Amino acid sequence: MKNIQMVDLKGQYQKIKDHVDASIFQVLDTTAYINGPQVHEFQKNLESYLGVKHVIPCANGTDALQIAMMGLDLKPGDEVITADFTFAATVEVIALLQLTPVLVDVDPKTFNIDVEAIKKAITPKTKAIVPVHLFGQCANMEAIMGIAKAHNLYVIEDNAQAIGATYTYSDGTKAKVGTIGHVASTSFFPSKNLGCYGDGGAIFTNDGALAHKLRGIVNHGMYERYHHDVVGVNSRLDSIQAAVLNTKLTHLESYNAARLKAANAYDKAFEGHEHIVTPFREGSVDNHVFHQYTLKVKEVNRDALVKHLNENGIPCGVYYPIPLHLQKAYKDVRYKEEDFTVTNQLVKEVISLPMHTELDEEQIEFITSTVINFVNKNS
Repeated sequence: MKNIQMVDLKGQYQKIKDHVDASIFQVLDTTAYINGPQVHEFQKNLESYLGVKHVIPCANGTDALQIAMMGLDLKPGDEVITADFTFAATVEVIALLQLTPVLVDVDPKTFNIDVEAIKKAITPKTKAIVPVHLFGQCANMEAIMGIAKAHNLYVIEDNAQAIGATYTYSDGTKAKVGTIGHVASTSFFPSKNLGCYGDGGAIFTNDGALAHKLRGIVNHGMYERYHHDVVGVNSRLDSIQAAVLNTKLTHLESYNAARLKAANAYDKAFEGHEHIVTPFREGSVDNHVFHQYTLKVKEVNRDALVKHLNENGIPCGVYYPIPLHLQKAYKDVRYKEEDFTVTNQLVKEVISLPMHTELDEEQIEFITSTVINFVNKNS
């Protein structure tokens, strides 16, 4: 059996090596390292894939989220509602812009932001909602957009973990996540479903005026060289990363299908186990693209399971071990523990197993049997 990787980037690269190498050498040959033709080509290809009018590439996913908020002219003190159970980048950029983060609990099944919690958190200072499509599953966008419309709020989708996922509305119509809110951000960190070979990110919107502003912000506020029309930052996707992404974008659907196949195999192996809760899937099959495959373990020492898996050559992750409302940087007297009952439980129970495009049946059988044997002995 091959060594098990949490993410097998080398195995994935070997299958597309010739195409990737040729794309990179083309950049080296032209020496157009910044804002070269590969960046523009990737932008157009991604717009076509998502069905969105405007893609603005940038340097990384955190920048993408920050720039999206900058483009909306949010003011210091404006409140932005987001999920307590997510990676810190989501709340980090809110704080950096001197906005006021308002953390709320998540749904116990999907781990995505709780719609009822959003409603309770809205005040006259609320200006935006940031739903995170966590672990690859769509948040309840129909309900969130309804709340936003009723209260005149912006919706900024954090799509760092779910590119390629498709949201299905109650009437059966579909849309790619990242194209539903007023603006969205994504990350092309190497481990993502669509990852480059360094850092990269992008912003999506169907609003032409907003897209124009965002294009200035990513480039020092310039539309014409040395003319700074808006306050900007230096956040550009370099041409080599765009070349890699152009190649990998053509494989994204097959990559997501491979992840789904692995998730189905995991589900089948764990089916009916009273102490193992497999990922809940809401809606149609394309609603979840399994950036992570995250279990909940009940009446089991999760940290001891992590140790056991590592000792058996199985990497795993705990995403996330500490709620954002308890992080030193984001603690606030406004937060009450009784408002975060789901998150506080999840951080004790969740464990993410290897999930990538190169997982094979033998590896999955070894991973699942190792988990089951430990749980059976220790529950």
